[in-house]
Amino acid sequence: MKHHLLPVSNKTVHWGYFSKVVSPALTLRSGDRATIETLTHHANDDYERMIKDDPGAESVFKWTKEHKAVARRGSGPTEGPFIRGAGEGIGVHLLTGPVAIEGAEPGDVLEVRILDIRPRPSQCGCHAGKCFGSNVAANWGFHYHDLIEEPKPREVVTIFELDSSGEPFAKAVYNYVWTPQTDPDGIVHPTIDYPGVPVDHTTIRKRENILPGIKVPARLHFGTMGLAPSEADYVSSIPPSYTGGNIDDWRIGKGARMYYPVAVPGAYFSVGDPHAAQGDSELGGTAIETSLTGDFEFILHKKGDLGGTQLEGLTHPLLETSDAWSVYGFTYPNYLAELGANAQTEIANHSSLDRAMRDAFRKLRRFLMTVHHLSEDEAISLMSVGADFGVTQVVDANWGVHGTIRKTVFRCD
Repeated sequence: MKHHLLPVSNKTVHWGYFSKVVSPALTLRSGDRATIETLTHHANDDYERMIKDDPGAESVFKWTKEHKAVARRGSGPTEGPFIRGAGEGIGVHLLTGPVAIEGAEPGDVLEVRILDIRPRPSQCGCHAGKCFGSNVAANWGFHYHDLIEEPKPREVVTIFELDSSGEPFAKAVYNYVWTPQTDPDGIVHPTIDYPGVPVDHTTIRKRENILPGIKVPARLHFGTMGLAPSEADYVSSIPPSYTGGNIDDWRIGKGARMYYPVAVPGAYFSVGDPHAAQGDSELGGTAIETSLTGDFEFILHKKGDLGGTQLEGLTHPLLETSDAWSVYGFTYPNYLAELGANAQTEIANHSSLDRAMRDAFRKLRRFLMTVHHLSEDEAISLMSVGADFGVTQVVDANWGVHGTIRKTVFRCD
């Protein structure tokens, strides 16, 4: 077993997409471990607290009229003229990787164990050593067209500080209403429509003393983690799918094991969208988006060895924790294959919790029948009385419902 280090830099991240054609940032073997740094794509919401004097972050976010360190942001076109910028923001998350797994082939399953997660402290002056994150009530949020106060509609950025000295929690520092921002290339962004746009704080009004007396329990986790799909060379990081991606489940934190079906040779694992805290649904559009470092272990399960294990027949992401298994239902289990050439933008027109719930039901039924050898009638009865289904997210176009079954129900005295 080897332990690798994958730091963030403009050479080790890709922005807004999963890809089977991007050169791996790291190659390792089954059983190896890696410490992987990740950055939030919302760091420019407060440059001073989340980027300034941090060499890794500055190398990624540097953007002047003459130079854009990471030009492509999204799976869209890279040749102008642009509406929003290269990649057109069809995908927004900063992902570290890809990590190639030696010997991984389609039909295999990659197990990713999260051994530990640590916040990335600020490096700037009086903020040094403190950790910050941004929560955005955004135009893609479930709430956006259902506001009751003026102005309507509006996008609001809330900056949080994470206190990890004891039992970790987050406390709001200030918020502001998004105002049109002009990026270094001269493109005006009236809404939050492209990742990493520098926010000019002379154009916004900070509102302090917000959420007084409220402490949000921290749930450090990675919102986006998964493998490269086979259907396209560049795939938006926003909608989750059969190889994982933007699942946005706060349970995918320290101690979790995620299982992903391998779709391309090498698997091509990427991780990002780090979160300090999130509730089920991620209702407003984002979590507390912060920068985190994780310790991971990678175990490759070969196709020929899956029979008779909990991975038999697995064609979708599966979460295992110390006390439960969870499956993830989506509006479309594989939207790339089901919606055709324009699937990456078309999926947002089909968001449905009904379909996601049905998909979660079918996946958990299969798990109970295949892995635990229940009949269909037994599986349905057990799901009705012993499983928990919840809304994972309603903000990622391919909406999600998780189905969870506790391990204790299978233990008889």
